[in-house]
Amino acid sequence: METHRRPWPARALAGPGLRPGTAPPRGVGLGVGSRAARRRAVAGGRASAGRGSTAAGAAVRARLSAWDRALFRRVAVTDWPRAEGVLPRLSRAADHSKLWTGTAAAIVLSGAGGPRARRGALRALASVAVTSAVVNTVGKGAFRRVRPVLDDVPVIRRLKRLPTSTSFPSGHSASAAAFATGLALESRGWGAAVAPVAASVAFSRVYTGVHYPSDVLVGAALGAATAFGVRAVLDARRRVPPAQPLVEAPALPQGRGLSVVANPGSGSAAFVEEVTEALPAARVTRWDPDASSLPQLLDKEAQRAAEEGGALGVFGGDGTVNAAARAAHRHGVPLAVLPGGTHNHLALDLGIGSSADLTNAVGQGHAIAVDLARFAPPRGAAVQGAGDGRGDGDGRGTRDLRSTREFRGGGEFGGGGDGAEHGDWDGEGDADADGPGYFVNTFSLGAYGDLVEVRDRWRGRVGPWAAGLIAAVHVLRQSRPFEVRVNGRKRSLWLLFVGNCSYHTIGGGPGGARRFNLADGMLDIHLVKAGRWARTRLVASAFAGVLHRSPVHAAARGRRLHLAGIPEGTLCSYDGETAPSPTALLLDKPGTPLTVYRPLPPWLSGKPLS
Repeated sequence: METHRRPWPARALAGPGLRPGTAPPRGVGLGVGSRAARRRAVAGGRASAGRGSTAAGAAVRARLSAWDRALFRRVAVTDWPRAEGVLPRLSRAADHSKLWTGTAAAIVLSGAGGPRARRGALRALASVAVTSAVVNTVGKGAFRRVRPVLDDVPVIRRLKRLPTSTSFPSGHSASAAAFATGLALESRGWGAAVAPVAASVAFSRVYTGVHYPSDVLVGAALGAATAFGVRAVLDARRRVPPAQPLVEAPALPQGRGLSVVANPGSGSAAFVEEVTEALPAARVTRWDPDASSLPQLLDKEAQRAAEEGGALGVFGGDGTVNAAARAAHRHGVPLAVLPGGTHNHLALDLGIGSSADLTNAVGQGHAIAVDLARFAPPRGAAVQGAGDGRGDGDGRGTRDLRSTREFRGGGEFGGGGDGAEHGDWDGEGDADADGPGYFVNTFSLGAYGDLVEVRDRWRGRVGPWAAGLIAAVHVLRQSRPFEVRVNGRKRSLWLLFVGNCSYHTIGGGPGGARRFNLADGMLDIHLVKAGRWARTRLVASAFAGVLHRSPVHAAARGRRLHLAGIPEGTLCSYDGETAPSPTALLLDKPGTPLTVYRPLPPWLSGKPLS
């Protein structure tokens, strides 16, 4: 006899007229009562499972809470020698991120660690701001954990003002971890110095009895994660590929064939280790001022690179990069710019934040064309300096531009150029004596030259950033306008500024000007006109983000600029160097641009996009 298994549960069908194990009579089916019974059975099973999982979760939470409280009590009853006079004060110093704001200001104003340390300090503060917002609005509001009871904490450890917010997570620990991580991601040296302080702040929150250990651990994890997130967002915005032509350059795997010249005054000893790690086969030479001049060393290494089919690398600030660019241009070799010095604007515009950023570019031969702008008296122009013509010992007096050390290719470094490419230039193209001056970033006449000189006088005493602030105040108070003919038109100016290629202000606010095309063939010309309250109006417009609308500011772009009637004694500044200006100048660009390595995004370099 064939048997069939019932498709309905036996007990669910049991009722007043139906025994378990029997089928329903014909016509009865699964009615409303039967469906309700099934729903009650299923709900009962789910409730049982829910009660089981809830009980398991409660057991885990109870165990963690017991561990948390036991560890808190152990810290409270343990004697920590000499900690009573340090940790409570350190904890109070971190209130409202005062400790981290002061630390960031000290790093920026000291100039120690170069531009990477300054960038790290600013990013660390940004990480602290984001972390504080997340922890104090989302974190504490979501968990509402009560602060620990202070019965086991000695009175000498307790804070005078106990926090009134909830306990989980710890905002102080989150801010400490965010600052230390954000700083370490940009400057390992400063990160290592700050890490013990950050750890002490985090521990002080348990030591003083205002947080459980789990509050501190979770807060620190949130702060570190936020620092990584801030870095990812800012790096994504910083590395915008410029719209400019790619050029061929030799591929130098691991830096083999790359001759790097380092200016020891532009960075710390950690630079050599950084370059060796990123480009282990590169040859690194430190400039010794007692052995030779910097342009001589750069010229020697550029010539060696040309003979070996390699490239010239440079570590330093704007002035050092200027000298290296001239040497690379003269010998026709590619240039690798490593970030260093107080300012290195070319590295910033190339998207190079560390030596590691150049590893793939140098190894695979990724390079772009970069313009090099130049300036010198036009042919037949009379060149007069300040003074009475006798040379009074301060470097000023009536002189031929070609005979001055300052203008033979760039400031204190000396050197030269190939000034015979265009017939308008005064000279026959002797690289050692008759070459024009060059600039990679900017050239200016007027107030900015005074600012650079004052800044350099104060730099060794108060640090570069404080010196810049002092110099800016001095210039705003002391500078005077000058008369000059710009392309034949007479003007009264406070400042004339010329950028190599077009500058664009990011975000429309003050500062942050960047170049997205380093080979557009243009000069970016800005004039600050003299007039009543001109300097004050200019500064106000800059900070308001409407500099382009200011009546005292005029801007234009062109390929050549003629200046005549420059007053004697006027200082010109180019790439951070200063020198007395001649009475007439012609600014333009040579026909051949530089070849400079730079990191490229995958879609532009040919790498897989995955």
